[in-house]
Amino acid sequence: MAAESMIVILTHEHTDFDALASMLGAHKLFPEATPVLPRVLNRNLREFLALYRSGLPFRQQEELPRRPVARAIVVDTQSFTTVRGMRPDTPGLYIDHHAWQNPDEPGWQYWGDQVGATTTLLVEKIAERSLPVNQVEATLLLLGIYEDTGSLGYAATTPRDLRASAWLLEQGANLQVLRRFLHHPLSPAQTELYNRLAESSQVYDIAGHSVVIAAAYAPNYSDEISTLAHSLRDIYEPDGLFLLVDLDDRIQMVARSTSDAVDVGRIAKALGGGGHARAAAALIRNRRVDEVQAHLLELLAQTVKPSVTVAQIMTHGVPVVVQSGVTIEEMAQIIQRYGFEGYPVVDGGAGATRAGPFSSQASQLRGIVSRRQVDRATHHGLASHPIDRYMRTGAITVTPETSIADLQRLMIESGWGQIPVVDPASDQIIGIVTRTDLIKLWGSPSIHSRREDIALRLEASLPASLLATLRQAGALAERLGYPLYAVGGFVRDLLLGRANADVDLVVEGNAIELAIELARTHGGRVRSHRRFGTAKWILPDAGDASQWHLVEEEQQEDEPDSRRAGDLATTLPASLDFVGARTEFYAAPTALPTVERGSIKLDLHRRDFTINTLAINITPSRWGELLDFYGGERDLQERLIRVLHTHSFVDDPTRILRAARFEQRFGFRIEQRTAELIGDAVDLLDRVTPARVRHELELIFAESRPEQALRRLGELGVLDIIHPGLPVDDWVAERFQRLRAAMQAHSGPLPADVDQLYFAIWTYRLDALAFAQLDQRLSLMRSTLNVLENLHEAKGAAERLALPALLPSEIYLTLQHTSDATRFLLPIITASPVVAAHIQRYQQELRRVRLFTDGRDLKRLGLEPGPIYGQVLDAARSAWMDGRIQSEAEERRLVQQLVSERLSERNKI
Repeated sequence: MAAESMIVILTHEHTDFDALASMLGAHKLFPEATPVLPRVLNRNLREFLALYRSGLPFRQQEELPRRPVARAIVVDTQSFTTVRGMRPDTPGLYIDHHAWQNPDEPGWQYWGDQVGATTTLLVEKIAERSLPVNQVEATLLLLGIYEDTGSLGYAATTPRDLRASAWLLEQGANLQVLRRFLHHPLSPAQTELYNRLAESSQVYDIAGHSVVIAAAYAPNYSDEISTLAHSLRDIYEPDGLFLLVDLDDRIQMVARSTSDAVDVGRIAKALGGGGHARAAAALIRNRRVDEVQAHLLELLAQTVKPSVTVAQIMTHGVPVVVQSGVTIEEMAQIIQRYGFEGYPVVDGGAGATRAGPFSSQASQLRGIVSRRQVDRATHHGLASHPIDRYMRTGAITVTPETSIADLQRLMIESGWGQIPVVDPASDQIIGIVTRTDLIKLWGSPSIHSRREDIALRLEASLPASLLATLRQAGALAERLGYPLYAVGGFVRDLLLGRANADVDLVVEGNAIELAIELARTHGGRVRSHRRFGTAKWILPDAGDASQWHLVEEEQQEDEPDSRRAGDLATTLPASLDFVGARTEFYAAPTALPTVERGSIKLDLHRRDFTINTLAINITPSRWGELLDFYGGERDLQERLIRVLHTHSFVDDPTRILRAARFEQRFGFRIEQRTAELIGDAVDLLDRVTPARVRHELELIFAESRPEQALRRLGELGVLDIIHPGLPVDDWVAERFQRLRAAMQAHSGPLPADVDQLYFAIWTYRLDALAFAQLDQRLSLMRSTLNVLENLHEAKGAAERLALPALLPSEIYLTLQHTSDATRFLLPIITASPVVAAHIQRYQQELRRVRLFTDGRDLKRLGLEPGPIYGQVLDAARSAWMDGRIQSEAEERRLVQQLVSERLSERNKI
């Protein structure tokens, strides 16, 4: 940084405590930067600074030196007034708790997350870096959090705000000072204006949301208005609040929102002002209040989203459509393949794909065909007829923003049970909404409250850095037009309250493109498999917060490797995997599936059990939205393992092993019909490849108590199919328990993988023939086979080691060819203190015995190389161990004697 330049910290005019505290927090992290006060501060801030400014780093704009600004750090806003020394191309960093409004702004970076106050983000970093904070600083930082979260009472408050507040209290924040400045008494002029606004307040219902508009005439008013907005909001608790104050020569509008559906920043911008989704303002000239109010109502009608829209219940993604001209017979096969009740019918050119999840224009829509219509035509022997004769004709569609009330009316009027959803901008069919989606809405919790619940669960369960990275991925996916979901086991465990930071991500779109764009934007590199439509984003090294600045990027095709230090924190995984949504079909029982591109609903339908079909949308506009097409949450609540469809175990019999594993892990039970289907399909395990069965067993051995799942497999008849000599009785269960205790007490790395240790105990009692048969059935890995074979070869050694009166040399010779894993397992298997003591002596003493003599000495003594070398050296080693020799000289005399005897025997021959 050049000596004559400077870094400034800025925020918005009409500064509140969150903005002021954020400036202080930014200065703590970037001490070389100067926090510059705006020209207009709220009255309570002015009085706070009058008392405490001497101990704070803020400077007035007039106090800035005449130097160029090298970089700006803008907090709690993305709209600000420049200061002296800034150029149009001055780069900077936004720190805000609202989404990045203009990611393409050249020279600017963004650091933020959805918390209740921007101050929270900065306090987290201050605490993480153990930076000192005095009592006045702690109090100001806490004022920032409390003001923007309504003293931690607003709906947007997160657990992170509470944790940051608790830390500030530990640093000495003064709650009495908080009460004084948060509940600042209104001035006489404010009181008078407040009463006028309260009397004129009108409550409107806009798309199911309560909006309050209050207007008053105050020609000589010069005090702040934002405080009055806070007071009125506390009384009415609306989703949106708009104050219109006629100051004679201009109208000041102040707006506040508590709902994502009421974006006051967008409305203020339309009126010539600015702000963000939750707080905004506008200065309006040359118009009357009644004109502004009428315009405001028009803008609200255009911008406020309904409480529940089609977007919140529809199946997103390109739906399965069929071409006009498809026959009834072909349509029956399509229904069997995909399993849906209704399919949009579109025009198709020559050679076009007959059916599948492919893009279509709404203008191509010709009607809808249902399973019922196809069944009736088939029943009447009309299999060769085209579907066009029997489908419902028309081009009825909705958009994602269509209200539920309008959707219901449209379904009643048209008789359509499935209606395509169209993107109005592109005319593309982007999903489908059905009667079933509407039925699921009845009696379900509020979608908004459910989303808030899921969002809170995400914040509470994930490391802050991983949560921020998922938000970044979701935001970029949304800009690309790709819905992005966390799916499967992560969602299941989130709802069960179990820790799981292994997030599987499914993209309704091009997963590789998304990963590449993430790497270009946030750093890292990408490994992709175009054949499968998958990508791995290898995350950049986390950097220190002090290094947040622009750096040059070096990018390669498909593998950008830019580094933007500070984007990500140190608790991130090494990589994130992205998979394109897909569907699969089984051409034959037990065969591997054929995979093709699909929607999220199709992708979830291919999974094993209902509890693994849950998904959470992580794009900003739908953050926290839970997708549950197949009753997975209900089965979690009822503690059931339920298969998705009747052919599931026929398609993939290894799901039987998974059913037992999940049942025992969670303490659930296999649902009755699912258990019947297992019984019908268990014999098909004989046709599954060895590697797939072995993999499922390895996953079972990774469980905390694998014997429970193995016992259950025995009850289901699975173990007899794998090998009839593998029971799980009390002998096995007891030794598995001993193994866990031994592993916990063991220091250093284990002598083999955990699954190999379990497997070795489980197979120990097999004879040689049965062991060979098991190896053939499971095609064991070479490393696993080594562990098992060495242990089986040591069965005789175990019997000898059970004798208490063994000479040390006998112990050594018994164990010298055993592996570390065998010596680890024998005390567990035999449960013999004598065996354990012998092995401990071997480990700690006997195997450390070293001879003074080696092979070179034997060669000098005239002994030809060969097995006899080992015999002589073993005899010498045994003599040391048994106490028959105790010095180098005695060892060399003994070796000389042994060599002489061998040479003499050879000469006799």
